[in-house]
Amino acid sequence: MARGDQIYVYREFFNLEGVYEHHGVDCGDGTVIHYRKPSETVERTSIETFARGNRLYTREYAFRYIPDTAIRRAESRLGERKYNLLVNNCEHFATWCVTGVSDSRQIQDFVPILNQLSVDNLFEPIQEALIGTHREDAPQLLNKALAEIRVAWDDVHPQYKQALKEMESWDRVAREALQRDREDLARQALLRKNLSKKRAQTLEENLDKIAKMTETLLKSQSSLGY
Repeated sequence: MARGDQIYVYREFFNLEGVYEHHGVDCGDGTVIHYRKPSETVERTSIETFARGNRLYTREYAFRYIPDTAIRRAESRLGERKYNLLVNNCEHFATWCVTGVSDSRQIQDFVPILNQLSVDNLFEPIQEALIGTHREDAPQLLNKALAEIRVAWDDVHPQYKQALKEMESWDRVAREALQRDREDLARQALLRKNLSKKRAQTLEENLDKIAKMTETLLKSQSSLGY
């Protein structure tokens, strides 16, 4: 970890540790510039405030700005309040400062993260987390979690529908190839159909997990009277 580096820590999804990454730019003087939560404002804070006692990691790049430039870019956006989970989150900000490209791997990787969670066992941990939360803060936490899950659904569902269309399309191609006595083309089409089928099955499983997680959050909301 060095001056001008993009650094990050793992943050919690309720009390489930290590689910989300929070990113910032190390200024090299014991401070970090980042999209601070919950203010959702670009601020310079102490590294302790940024880390919240969590281990610090560094994002490595083959090509990046020199430290002075990365820090100047971060400083140019101090006070900004344009946070958006999809297009301008803390990782987008830090990546833009260091590389010039606004990108967020964790938005792309949110669905694979679901595969690491036992969704059926989420109810009790979420209940415990909410019970230990100030009552006035709990609805906001629940709504935020539901909004982030909706982002995942809106990303996966179109991919699932597209995979189904590709299955149908390749099936048609295979049938037409056989009618023309082109078994070679038919075999290639069936291979692609099977790949689309496997992808659709994986996406369907992810959609099921997202639906179960949503149901779990709604049950928690209802049972605690929020």
